[in-house]
Amino acid sequence: MNDLLSDSFDGDSRGQPSRQSDIEMGTQDPRNNYDMGMDAFNKQIAEADKQVDKLSGLLKKLKAPNEESKAVTKASAMKAIKKKMEKDIDEVGKIARVVKAKIEAINKDNLANRQKPGCEKGTGVDRARMNMTNSLTKRFKDLMTEFQTLRQRIQDEYREVVERRVITVTGTRPDDETIDHLIETGSSEQIFQKAMLETGRGQVLNTVEEIQERHDAVKEIEKKLLDLHQIYLDVAVLVDAQGEILDNIESQVTNAVDHVQRGTSVLQNAKKLQKNSRKWMCIAIIILLVIVAVIVVSVIQPWKSNKGA
Repeated sequence: MNDLLSDSFDGDSRGQPSRQSDIEMGTQDPRNNYDMGMDAFNKQIAEADKQVDKLSGLLKKLKAPNEESKAVTKASAMKAIKKKMEKDIDEVGKIARVVKAKIEAINKDNLANRQKPGCEKGTGVDRARMNMTNSLTKRFKDLMTEFQTLRQRIQDEYREVVERRVITVTGTRPDDETIDHLIETGSSEQIFQKAMLETGRGQVLNTVEEIQERHDAVKEIEKKLLDLHQIYLDVAVLVDAQGEILDNIESQVTNAVDHVQRGTSVLQNAKKLQKNSRKWMCIAIIILLVIVAVIVVSVIQPWKSNKGA
């Protein structure tokens, strides 16, 4: 019996605090957090964050060979860089689709969690989930934006490199139409025909081959990065939708706070009025009692009865 009582108040056999002591000390039972759905939610967020970190690492990894490609003058070196970048971009696509699916699943869970008591729309739990989800989604969207920026940079730098190659071989600056044709087709042999006659075919053909390999690499990389564009658009829609929800929740909370403050003010005024009314009622009763006493005394006239005696 004593053991049972001691277990109830002191904790379990492992020395853990009892639920009663939790209540008395104001600490929260870990199971309450689980019931609110936050344990599973935090795990989902952590897993998605890890995947986003991988994407961030791959973005840095892709920037390095892109910088390296600017100085490449041989087709074989360009081919090796292309192969390395394509592999990393394929990995980016796989991870990006996984992250997008995880964010969509988290959003569905957030809506389902609102059905639980204490987790309704606008509650602290709901706002916490929405804020963390929105933060994750925005981070993912910003990363997708950086990949799109990288795609545009590769295109711009490709144009500069091709123009530089033509100037080096021919000694003249090509017009925009010539550069556009090179970028579009990758075919440059005709442009260098005069240079072949003057400087030798072998040396020029190396440049032609390198330009063709660079063209193939850029086109393939651009195609793969464009596949991420749809993911970027979908995530952008999610960010906008979550922003509206958060704004709505915050406005509701602000309105609720205003209503509570106004209600508190009204209650305080009512309390003051109640005190004042009681005060005036007491004064009125006292005045009434005084008037009654005066009337009674004037009717009875005890001093006359004393004289008659």
